[in-house]
Amino acid sequence: MTIYRPGLIELEAAMAVAHRGSFRAAAVDMGMSTTALSNTIAKLEANLQTRLFSRTTRSVSPTEAGRIFIDQVGPVLQDMRGAIDTVVSHSAGPSGTLRINAFASAAREILTPLVLAFLKQYPQVDVDLVTEGRMVDIVAEGFDFGVRLASLVPSDMIAISLGRPQRYAVVGSPEYIDKHGRPATPADLLQHHCVRIRLPNGALFPWQFERDGEQVKIDVTGQLTLDEASLAKAAVKSGVGLGLLMEHDVAHEIETGQLCRVLEDWTPARGSLCLYYPNRRNPSAAFTAFTHMARSLANQ
Repeated sequence: MTIYRPGLIELEAAMAVAHRGSFRAAAVDMGMSTTALSNTIAKLEANLQTRLFSRTTRSVSPTEAGRIFIDQVGPVLQDMRGAIDTVVSHSAGPSGTLRINAFASAAREILTPLVLAFLKQYPQVDVDLVTEGRMVDIVAEGFDFGVRLASLVPSDMIAISLGRPQRYAVVGSPEYIDKHGRPATPADLLQHHCVRIRLPNGALFPWQFERDGEQVKIDVTGQLTLDEASLAKAAVKSGVGLGLLMEHDVAHEIETGQLCRVLEDWTPARGSLCLYYPNRRNPSAAFTAFTHMARSLANQ
């Protein structure tokens, strides 16, 4: 009996569909038509005699067999990419594509000092920077790197600190502060309008504070709930209420007086950002160059 062995394109196609949850979006990533991608997946499923994806008119999701397949294939495929990139890079220097997964605020933090600086130095390398709030398995979903707070980095990953500790800041517009006053303690927030942020898992982002060893969690209230920090920042600047945002995202507005910071002594540093990645047997030249630049950034 002949054993079926899928080709690299078929494996890449399955990973792209699993990651995107859409044949149309996956086809764009793969540089092929939606029909061609659908036929590739259909051929893979037929040869495996197993349905890998459940399809509806609105979404595509892995079946139980599909999840097992993706979990098993992801790390192997990444090793294959690494081996190919390593061979190519020996003669051509750093090239290819690096995929990075990060929180949106973390992506903004590293964009100029790391990603753009890297692209200028290595013009043959492309970077695909994907931002999302949920934690992902970067190996299973085909990413080379992840960027998260140190406390969120999986224990089996190699981590590189990317610099200064991260802090949150409670801010409001000058107009809001003039009208409603400045909260003196976290408990005072219960008397204020606050702009809340909903996390990807549906939960509301908690407002947590600490001072002199005392920890406080406040379930703030307000008329507006959003699911993206940049929208919350715009809403806070308009005067609708107070917001809890990353310090570096509002540093310019605080400095120029567009926003007023309150409860600063209740918002200590929460740890630094880290670039993390799995141990690789055959890292590409681009992968190695990126980790070297990240370490250089951390030492500045």
